[in-house]
Amino acid sequence: MSEEIRQRLAAQGVHTLIAQFTDLNGVAKGKFVPLAEWPTLLATGAGFSGPSIAGTGLPRMGPRSEYYGRGDAATAVALPWMPGYARVVCDGFVDAAPFEACPRQVLRRQLARLAERGWSLQTGIEPEFFLLRRTPEGRLVPADEHDRLDKPSYDLKSLPRRATLLHELASGLQACGLDVFQVDHEDAHGQYELNFRHADALASADALMLFKLGAQAIAERHGLVFSMMPKPFANQPGSGMHFHVSLWQGTRCLFDDAATLRHFVAGVLLHSAGLAALAAPTVNSYKRLVVGESLSGTSWAPASVSHGPNNRTALVRTLPGRFEWRLPDAAANPYLATAGLIAAGLDGLERQLDPGPAAEDDLFEAPPARLRERGIVPLPQNLAEAATALENDAVLTAALGPLLTREFLAARRAEWDEYARHVSDWELRRYGERF
Repeated sequence: MSEEIRQRLAAQGVHTLIAQFTDLNGVAKGKFVPLAEWPTLLATGAGFSGPSIAGTGLPRMGPRSEYYGRGDAATAVALPWMPGYARVVCDGFVDAAPFEACPRQVLRRQLARLAERGWSLQTGIEPEFFLLRRTPEGRLVPADEHDRLDKPSYDLKSLPRRATLLHELASGLQACGLDVFQVDHEDAHGQYELNFRHADALASADALMLFKLGAQAIAERHGLVFSMMPKPFANQPGSGMHFHVSLWQGTRCLFDDAATLRHFVAGVLLHSAGLAALAAPTVNSYKRLVVGESLSGTSWAPASVSHGPNNRTALVRTLPGRFEWRLPDAAANPYLATAGLIAAGLDGLERQLDPGPAAEDDLFEAPPARLRERGIVPLPQNLAEAATALENDAVLTAALGPLLTREFLAARRAEWDEYARHVSDWELRRYGERF
């Protein structure tokens, strides 16, 4: 079978493989490998210096200093935006064994827990993103200077001005096997969303990374900056990366059973503080997860640990046979976020947890004190709080494993410390001459 794939790639004009893996921070990494090295990429993998990769914690010497990205043959696909090149997703191996801190291996472990029960998880990941341009002064601003509506969602004046780029991206992804079914202008200036069909959770995470590779390359070719920064502009909504989630046993959707759905959701809610570190992993993420008015009238981002039927103000929006997890933002590592989600949901199922009453009102309108009276608590208010919650969550840290947990927390805390020590222009304007 693998030889047939190699021959197909050769027939498509592929001469080089992009051996791609994802690091701790959700960034695509890799190297070019000649197509002739296909058998080696699958059997041994492409070699990398382990300590040069963010989040591995690997030493600078000895057998565990080498990180091998071993290709998953089924993921090989020629890239329309890079003729002659094909992307192959790689799993991390160290010392000839699956590397415990490889994000894709972390997700594989959680999927194996589901498989032991005869279950599988389907996810539909919805990436929101900005198309920006750099001014002569070096600032990043929305690419379309005429994109100025107070409520720009679904704007059919701005959307056509980016039609060429967006069509190139959508058609390129479709040629790679993704079923793209819609593209729209989102609720901030310069913000868009591209949706592809749900799939097995591992395939969805792989597809999200392919989307990022394609969008970056195509935007750059158009002279623009593709951004998945969670909250680029203070007065506008940020970019979420919502997950639509369903649990299956063969062809039977287990979430058609209301009790199963409630128990799984209860686990997600119980572990939401720790999950925030995985789903909202930057300092900037917590400027999205607040209740407040924006230029368009709302933030569309959850601020409390809550669930409700078709309620877009809740963290979990329940729907027939599935739920939408609205916590993740565009910076989330899709493998780690999905792995944490599974671990939390399984905890809810195994302990038959109850999520509490559903919220059927607009939670953005409710005062915080009233929410607390209802047992609805806020999400962590910053990255430091989320990191501490993750550290104290035995279910989530067990899912990540000790090495990845250590490296992830160290990276998050280093980012928070750097941010906390930074003196911003806002501070200088506010305090520079006050005292």
